[in-house]
Amino acid sequence: MIQLLHVVVLWFYLLPSLTCDNLVCFFSPIVEKEKMFQLTVTECSPDKLCFMADARYGNYSALSARGCMAKGDCSQVHSVHFKGTVYTMSYTCCDWPYCNSCLGITASSSLLFLLMVSIIICLLAYWLGAVERSSP
Repeated sequence: MIQLLHVVVLWFYLLPSLTCDNLVCFFSPIVEKEKMFQLTVTECSPDKLCFMADARYGNYSALSARGCMAKGDCSQVHSVHFKGTVYTMSYTCCDWPYCNSCLGITASSSLLFLLMVSIIICLLAYWLGAVERSSP
């Protein structure tokens, strides 16, 4: 059971290093939230992270964007001009593959999901091992 846990942990931590540490993220230009846009996959340069951007007009979340940006630019807030209106754009960065797939998924919820999947896999492996040992 512990061996399986080691395999799962190594898979999640070593797989990105096998791809030369280049992070794979989703990209979309600045678009209105109501408009559908087909996300494309992009590979970031080694010094960049995935980002999700949210542009607000007052309290209204109106625009979004995704892609790669320098670590030093993360958590920045600045003004963006879009179709004649000025919005306040804020950026949130993350550092694992495809982590900017959904604005509602945060690092803590993703890590919790991975932890739960790992626990389920370990319990299944333990249960299957117990069933095999009890068979005549």
